[in-house]
Amino acid sequence: MSEPVKVKKVFDYSVLRRVFQFAVPYKNKFYWSLFLAIFLAVISPVRPWLIQLTINKGMQPGAEVWFLKGAAQVIIGITIIQLALLLLETACRFIFTFYTASLGQSVVKDMRVSTYKKVISLNLSQFDKTPIGTLTTRTINDIESINDIFSDGLVPIIADLLSIIAVLSYMFYVDWKLTLVCMAPFPALIVATMFFKESVNKSFIRVRNAVAQLNAFVQEHITGMAIVHAFAAEKKEFNKFNAINKEHRNANVRSIFAYSVFFPVVELVLAISLGLLVWWAAAAESHEAAGNITAFILCLNLLFRPLRVIADKFNVLQMGMIASERVFKVMDNTDVTPLPVSNTLDGKPGNAKILRGNVSFQKVWFAYTEQQYVLKDISFAINAGETLAIVGNTGSGKTSIISLLNRLYHIQKGSIKIDDTDIESFDLFYLRSKIAVVLQDVFLFSGSVYDNVTLRNYDIQKSQVVEAAKMIGIHDFIMQLPGGYDYNVMERGATLSLGQRQLLSFVRALLYNPAILVLDEATSSVDTESEQLIQQAIDKLIAGRTSIVIAHRLSTIRKANRILVLDKGEIKETGTHDELIEKRGLYYQLHKMQFEKQVKLV
Repeated sequence: MSEPVKVKKVFDYSVLRRVFQFAVPYKNKFYWSLFLAIFLAVISPVRPWLIQLTINKGMQPGAEVWFLKGAAQVIIGITIIQLALLLLETACRFIFTFYTASLGQSVVKDMRVSTYKKVISLNLSQFDKTPIGTLTTRTINDIESINDIFSDGLVPIIADLLSIIAVLSYMFYVDWKLTLVCMAPFPALIVATMFFKESVNKSFIRVRNAVAQLNAFVQEHITGMAIVHAFAAEKKEFNKFNAINKEHRNANVRSIFAYSVFFPVVELVLAISLGLLVWWAAAAESHEAAGNITAFILCLNLLFRPLRVIADKFNVLQMGMIASERVFKVMDNTDVTPLPVSNTLDGKPGNAKILRGNVSFQKVWFAYTEQQYVLKDISFAINAGETLAIVGNTGSGKTSIISLLNRLYHIQKGSIKIDDTDIESFDLFYLRSKIAVVLQDVFLFSGSVYDNVTLRNYDIQKSQVVEAAKMIGIHDFIMQLPGGYDYNVMERGATLSLGQRQLLSFVRALLYNPAILVLDEATSSVDTESEQLIQQAIDKLIAGRTSIVIAHRLSTIRKANRILVLDKGEIKETGTHDELIEKRGLYYQLHKMQFEKQVKLV
């Protein structure tokens, strides 16, 4: 599961500064948002002041305000100004809300692109250590929370604080004594706000942890649903899900409880302030006191409106910053594979050339984790156009060798060369475009047959796909599918058999015309009929290419120019099939055990 979110007592302003770097391309929206926040704060006391002016001046005999004369004219005139001001404030709030939300979504879009770009550049070792659901949470949920920094966090908080300052300033200007009376219950509100902020913050953190766990659990178990059903583990796995889901519910309930307590407290404090205001008004004798009190009632509502939500917005801001920090951890990951920059030999223009396909491993040592070597002092060479077979027991290091060849992982010692050039010197895109890998577990994406064999490379014409499919011997089968090459194979190729998926992967490899072909257990999990079709496809595919074949079924590698026998990460034997049989060593024992199994099955 993902690492838990921890409570932070203070803001990390370096994180906030980094988030705002993504807002630089949209600085005009940010400046407009700040301008509107200031403008709305300045005009917030204007309406209470106009009400005060109407009562104190406009209702007296011979009233005269500005260019307005007479009580009726003053009241009508100020009412029209009020309506115009209300329309202006409504329009400004709409633009303010739209700009802050638009700014947040623009930043989210750019951050999501940057994060996904980093995710696809990570070395495979990172995916070995990190659950896919966690990376999904980082790329989707956490980045979406960053939107709240702009739409519900920093800028709205600034707007609310400025509004509070403007309203309080007006109240002190009108009657500082009455303002102090109305503010008497505020210490209780401040204490309640602090408790509310901490309670909701902890609940939000628990909710976010539970969401990350839910994402990782659901993604993993939906992917492995066949295993869950095969071992009748539905009830047990459902109980695990239910426990995580209950934690998510309980965290939300705690935050709801905090809201249920806090908002009535705010209303209670407002009611007490209004009560003190009425008590003070009862002792007032001047005519102007009526206008002041009415204005104060409006001001108290304007004051309490942002106070109701400002603590919540602080929590939203803090959670957005926590989400930002988690996203930046992904962005700052240095265990990456450089993205392709050019279709050249060493990344420099003009150095591209056709690979012959000579491969050599020279004293290669490799470990997935430090010092736990899975390959030890591996040395061998393959001439262009030859076929090398690699055999050995499970865990002997066969797959690790081919993972190193196209730089899915990096070696600790030694060197790997193609055509006497170290593979680290090749531009990664060029290197991988010249090496085709056909795995035992073929992964097909949801989409058409055509999209899967071309990997959406639309430079490959459909006529080329048809020609390759005919060469592999799968064209007739594809044409029998509804829609032919436009048939949707569904996620992971669920609608096709293992053998059919394998043959499609051969078409994919053939279309990219690789100089080096790698076959990893290509026939180990298929039936005899499919194996014969696949073997025929393999013969066509390896013709004229440097090939590395890993196979459990030793009968499929008899034609190899050389066979490498691995055991516990070391090369134990090397030679042709006949030579290794004559040695009566490890290969002979493997061959004998497999032959005896076949006899028993017969």
